[in-house]
Amino acid sequence: TDYYMVASSFCNSPSVPVLHSKDLVNWKVISYAMEKLPFDNYQKPMHGCGAWAPSIRFHMGYFYIFIPMPDEGIFMCKTDDPFKGWEEPVCVRKVTGWIDPCPFWDEDGKAYMVSAFARSRIGFKSILHMSPIRPDCTETLDDGKHIFDGHETQPTIEGPKLYKRNGYYYIFAPAGGVKTGWQTVLRSKNIYGPYEEKIVMHQGNSPVNGPHQGAWVDTPSGEDWFIHFQDVGNAGRIIHLQPMKWVNDWPVIGVHEDENGCGEPVMVYQKPNTGADCAIDAPEDSDDFDGETLGLQWQWNANYQDFWYQTNPKESCLLLYAQMVEADTQLCDVSNLLLQKWPAPEFRITTKLDVSGLVDGDYAGMISLGGVYTGLALRVKDGRRNLVQRTGEWLEANEVETVFGQISEEILYMQMTVKKEKEVSFAYSIDGE
Repeated sequence: TDYYMVASSFCNSPSVPVLHSKDLVNWKVISYAMEKLPFDNYQKPMHGCGAWAPSIRFHMGYFYIFIPMPDEGIFMCKTDDPFKGWEEPVCVRKVTGWIDPCPFWDEDGKAYMVSAFARSRIGFKSILHMSPIRPDCTETLDDGKHIFDGHETQPTIEGPKLYKRNGYYYIFAPAGGVKTGWQTVLRSKNIYGPYEEKIVMHQGNSPVNGPHQGAWVDTPSGEDWFIHFQDVGNAGRIIHLQPMKWVNDWPVIGVHEDENGCGEPVMVYQKPNTGADCAIDAPEDSDDFDGETLGLQWQWNANYQDFWYQTNPKESCLLLYAQMVEADTQLCDVSNLLLQKWPAPEFRITTKLDVSGLVDGDYAGMISLGGVYTGLALRVKDGRRNLVQRTGEWLEANEVETVFGQISEEILYMQMTVKKEKEVSFAYSIDGE
């Protein structure tokens, strides 16, 4: 059995990573749904814009990914082989403020899309919407209708995933907010409702806040599981896997369920029985740059250009070419930052830099990029290479630069250490020790 997972990537490119697993535990990035975001304004970083929460479904020989761009509309990419790449995106609906779309095909061949709304773009939230769509997922057939209003009991309900089981239509959807919410499930005999509602998992006594948007998956052995994320602030989002079971045609997720059938997240649990014997593995993080192309762990801070870099597998190095930026551009708003996601809550990474090619005005170094960011770099000015640190927030024009002194050597090692999901420190060396 093959399992696939997709994730939001906002203004980064390539966009919308596609991951693959045989056991729901060990995952690898195998492709991206879009090489670049299909709009010219993403040549510069637009934090909080771009590709929001996608969904992936398989139907009639094709994999479909629905991607919301809250300022531009709902888009769809498809392929018959996720390892080989994806067709160019199709605009399912040009609209502002629609988010979190998920397609569904009923037994009669009709297709639908359930979605939510972003108040920051459209002025309201806490409502789920159902749209009939063409079975090939190329467009909506009409304006659709609101099917659930969560203002009173399920505020900020969003991230809907639509299923059918035992004659019921089910919508799994988080509510209560990304950092503080819970998992709600709705059910109805009619796809347009009215829907019954039930909270099926909350934080309870666990350390897993949220627990937020996710999806129901099953295994050939008959097990049910729920995979979701937890928001950990500047460190990003961590994936969790929960056991799940059905009781009286309602799902119960997690453990320690109460009398109402509401569970809480687990921290340790037996692996799913998927029939696969998988070695412990994880997405790539280290890189020797000995390939002809960049590894799949890498994304740029905006739509990239091929002339920003050159691979050199013979020398096991990557050549980055300086790009012109406007004066006073914050470090977080530089387009040609080469990035990858934090691989763990705590980690240390070291890189070796050859800075002999830097000329006046150039910056080169290492950054931890988030809502709060910090970078250690060499800045060349008047022929001198000065070590500097630049720290700020991407929503505030408050960047601070600290100058540490001059570096005369042409080879420099930089090391970044992350502790407790939020503590970032740098070190440097001229000999690798």
